[in-house]
Amino acid sequence: MGITVSIAFVMRLLRQPLMVAYLFAGLISGPLFLDLMHGDAHLFDAFAEFGVILLLFLVGLSLNFNHIKKIGKASVIAGLVQVIFTAVVGYALLLFLGFEHNSALYLAVALTFSSTIVIVKLLNDKNDTRSVYGRHVFGLMVIQDIIAVFIMMAFVQLSEGGSWIGIVGDFVVRIFALIALVYVLAKKVLPRILDHIARSNEFLFIFTMAWCFGLASALYALGFSLEIGAIVAGITLGSSPYQSEISSRIKPLRDFFIVIFFLILGSEMSISDFDAVLPVATVLSLFILFGNPFILYHTFRALKFTRRNSFLAGVTAAQVSEFGFILLILGRELGFIHSIQLQVYTFVALITIVVSSYAITYNEQMYRFFLPAFEFFGRDRRRQAEEKEERYDVWVFGYHRIGWRVCETLAEKKVSFAVVDFDPQVISKLRHRGIAAIFGDAADVEFLETLPLEKSKMIISTLPEYDDQETMVRHVRSKSDKPLIVTNLYDLEHMEELYEAGANYVMMPHLLGGGWVAELLKDKPWTKRTFRLLRQEQKTEMDLRHSHGLHL
Repeated sequence: MGITVSIAFVMRLLRQPLMVAYLFAGLISGPLFLDLMHGDAHLFDAFAEFGVILLLFLVGLSLNFNHIKKIGKASVIAGLVQVIFTAVVGYALLLFLGFEHNSALYLAVALTFSSTIVIVKLLNDKNDTRSVYGRHVFGLMVIQDIIAVFIMMAFVQLSEGGSWIGIVGDFVVRIFALIALVYVLAKKVLPRILDHIARSNEFLFIFTMAWCFGLASALYALGFSLEIGAIVAGITLGSSPYQSEISSRIKPLRDFFIVIFFLILGSEMSISDFDAVLPVATVLSLFILFGNPFILYHTFRALKFTRRNSFLAGVTAAQVSEFGFILLILGRELGFIHSIQLQVYTFVALITIVVSSYAITYNEQMYRFFLPAFEFFGRDRRRQAEEKEERYDVWVFGYHRIGWRVCETLAEKKVSFAVVDFDPQVISKLRHRGIAAIFGDAADVEFLETLPLEKSKMIISTLPEYDDQETMVRHVRSKSDKPLIVTNLYDLEHMEELYEAGANYVMMPHLLGGGWVAELLKDKPWTKRTFRLLRQEQKTEMDLRHSHGLHL
């Protein structure tokens, strides 16, 4: 980790992708140089696998059923076209380079898949996971993973003397069973369980972890890959009202383990027959770096995508996948290929992952560079609206004692607002009434990052805790000075700290209550009738509160 931090620091100063730092740290720590990781190989591999599962679980978490419907058709077509093109052209190229039939076939198939892990990591870093091209690339990766599972099943069963009819039939049955399982879990089972679990954030976290690894393991036992199992586990929770909170809790854990994954990948870059491998690997790397963007660009254009989205999607998929290592190792165990193919693929992986890391990080700059060449063919007549981020004029943190009255006033004034609360029962009741409500913790910066707070006009916090409110206020002020921020305290101790953090006003219920009583004594007659009317108003207010399912 010390080596990783040192290289990452240099890369950060040079404004380079940190993934490149992780790969080079692994390369230095591996057998080519310091050989620091050989003693704990199994432990490192397990940690790396944790990172892969958590990363893909979060991908599934962002792909709820509505998103899948939107991207399904285009992703299936683009995925099939790209896999077929890369496999056929790659196979012909490898035969031309002198490879035998079986070796060329295995290596060509291994080259067809792009790295889900690399793509997801970099798009997360760029906050492009919700963009049009980002969502369709994710869909493309899911299709590739499904094809990869089918190929793995086919190679194993064919080596054991199985038939193509049996392989296809078995695969179709498994896919339909998987779809049915996802639907039942997401729509029927989990909603009832999560409403009880979410009352404790610790319980929600450990349940989510158990669900992620448990479902991934169960599907792995049924013949699917761990990658698909992790994505499915995420999809089953993607429609949950607790999706944002789950995601924010898991991201730090994912980031740690995914660093180890890339360290392991870098440490495995060992080339013994360098002179024989380098020319072939260079040709194949150029084919992947230019061939994948070429075919995906034209495929997405044929599907009526804009030039920009087609270009960004194509550039994103210009690398080979970690799955290729699994496939080639399997082929070597079955006796179809030799170590030279694995060495070639290792070098191709290093070249394409490093180059594509830069390409994805700077894809917008690349598009602007090539824009004059695109415009030579005329203006792009196609238009695609990015999915609009839901924005609200007012955000209310905490609904229980004070927030509900604030929300009633906002609704009367027809102001768009959303509520953030950590009580699952409150969230359920608000959504039932048609009020935008988000389950989450104001003290969780990862969660706050998912909300467009800085684009609102006002933020009103009725939370009792000073620390949570200070975290929220400083987060908003780090992004914008525009929103008015009203916070809440029950004592004077931390009032100045909230003002220094950026709050525009700190309301204090005991002072406001004292002020209300003072105004009452000044403006109202001191009679029994005055207080009888006040009691009637209070009863009406309590009836309104109880009609919303809230209790003191």
